[in-house]
Amino acid sequence: MWFRNARVFRFTKPFNISAEELEEKLSGDAFKPCGPQEITRQGWVPPLGKHGEQLVHSANGYHLIALRKEEKILPGPVIKEAVEEKAEMIEVEQGRKVRRKEKDEIKEQVTLEMLPQAFSRNRRSFAYLAPEDGVLVVDAGSAKQAEDLASTLRKSLGSLPVRPPVVEQAPAFTFTGWLNETIDLPGVIALGDECELKDPSEDGGVVRCKGLDLKADEIRNHLDAGMQVTKLAVTWDDNVSFVLDEELGIRRLKFGETLQDQLDDVDTDDAVAKFDAAFTLMTLELSKLIPGLLEALGGEDRSAIVEE
Repeated sequence: MWFRNARVFRFTKPFNISAEELEEKLSGDAFKPCGPQEITRQGWVPPLGKHGEQLVHSANGYHLIALRKEEKILPGPVIKEAVEEKAEMIEVEQGRKVRRKEKDEIKEQVTLEMLPQAFSRNRRSFAYLAPEDGVLVVDAGSAKQAEDLASTLRKSLGSLPVRPPVVEQAPAFTFTGWLNETIDLPGVIALGDECELKDPSEDGGVVRCKGLDLKADEIRNHLDAGMQVTKLAVTWDDNVSFVLDEELGIRRLKFGETLQDQLDDVDTDDAVAKFDAAFTLMTLELSKLIPGLLEALGGEDRSAIVEE
């Protein structure tokens, strides 16, 4: 159980919930497959998949959950062709032109007729709640996907006081300072070989660099021209590498050999025990990385957070 991405939400006020309370709340919105006439449906499923029945997997105060979304796949060209055939038949039989509004109605009818035979695409999104750390962490590659899960969780719980964390200075300012050496690079951070630079002007361009020394002259020339760093590949404490963007999204997480070796040392063939060990190692590592990263980025603005 290793997350590939991490979108962090900060609890804005104390939020304590037990695994039992969370299980009860989520059970009301447990996943059910799409009905014959439904295009999409989502709900909570066991994070352990076939190895578990509980909707919440807890370890050391961290609560892992999983949201499953089912979508019916209806190829646009197939629907368009069926609509055109029906419209052409009407025009021939009734001797009149089929207008756009009527075509839209035919499209709805065709869609409903095809839904029962449509293939389904399923996707699972994972997240964990860490009440003691004051964060919700979602394994999502985009802010929208993360917010969709948070919104669904808020609906199930009735209340979820979270927001993305805010830092005292713009991340792009800090990233740029690290590369042009106007801001000291923290000792726990090592630069990777990838970044994205943007011209801050209204019609400014974007430069994506990969496989380069980020202190090379090519990068320096773009910085001297006023471009800002909006994405940056880094390694944290020689243990975790990832790409960090200006919205504090963590993508392409890779946990280092030290953590992998610790997992390999778990002497068991039990799939659940292995899953639990990986989840514990990951959450403990992220519990150090998240606050450390916010501090490295200039410190967190906690003015809107209600402390206990």
